[in-house]
Amino acid sequence: MLAASIFSASSLAKVAPISQWQCDMMSKTSVLAQGAPVGCERLSKVDFEFIDFQGQSKQGSVIVLDVVAPSVEKIFSDLKQRNFPLHSARLMREFKGDDDASMNANNSSAFNARPITGGSSWSKHAYGVAIDINPVQNPFLEFGDNGTIKVKPIQSATKYINRTQFRARSELSRTGMAEEVVDLFAYHGFLIWGGDWNTPIDTQHFEVGSRQFVNQLVSKPKPEATKLFSRYVESYRTCYLRNKAQGAEKARAMCAYKTVSAF
Repeated sequence: MLAASIFSASSLAKVAPISQWQCDMMSKTSVLAQGAPVGCERLSKVDFEFIDFQGQSKQGSVIVLDVVAPSVEKIFSDLKQRNFPLHSARLMREFKGDDDASMNANNSSAFNARPITGGSSWSKHAYGVAIDINPVQNPFLEFGDNGTIKVKPIQSATKYINRTQFRARSELSRTGMAEEVVDLFAYHGFLIWGGDWNTPIDTQHFEVGSRQFVNQLVSKPKPEATKLFSRYVESYRTCYLRNKAQGAEKARAMCAYKTVSAF
């Protein structure tokens, strides 16, 4: 599975197909489950530099669907240029596919062949078209019928349920919160943000399109899937430019919804 890598001089990022060894390791560590909707031949590894919460430059990696990998490389390059901090970005094999363990470690991640939380159907993570960032700063909130709220990871409960970035406190501002970069993810095709949902609320989570659209990306040959994904991204960008005079946040939400619905 050796192929030429795509390098970005500005970020020292690289995109390459995963190797047979990496594929075997994902199977051994429960990241690539039997019957997963995407096989190793359609997955790519993105290596990149990021800024941590102490302002230090670190190395990170995620595995994603090959069609979206160049866009994911651009996302992490742009995050670094914005000085948006990440705590860590380690492959899910280091957590044996355990999403809770990854969240507790405040790890940003992507591919993991697992069901949706609380369900049986495949998560978008199992297709390589979903990314979670800074779970501690961007918790997952699950609501019970009796009004209780379950917070994951638990250490977020007393710090990050309040989503205000600037507050009249000694800690005036906070960084690493997803609200700062929803526009960036959308610009590169990750139009669905879990922070827009009513239940559950998943502020760490960004994903591509509808399930029908994702199934097309997976089932079509890579060249056709690449063209389809490009049309989808361009459709959003055109809509956003046409409507941004109404306000960036409104244009993002409106155009993301319209584009996902259209594709």
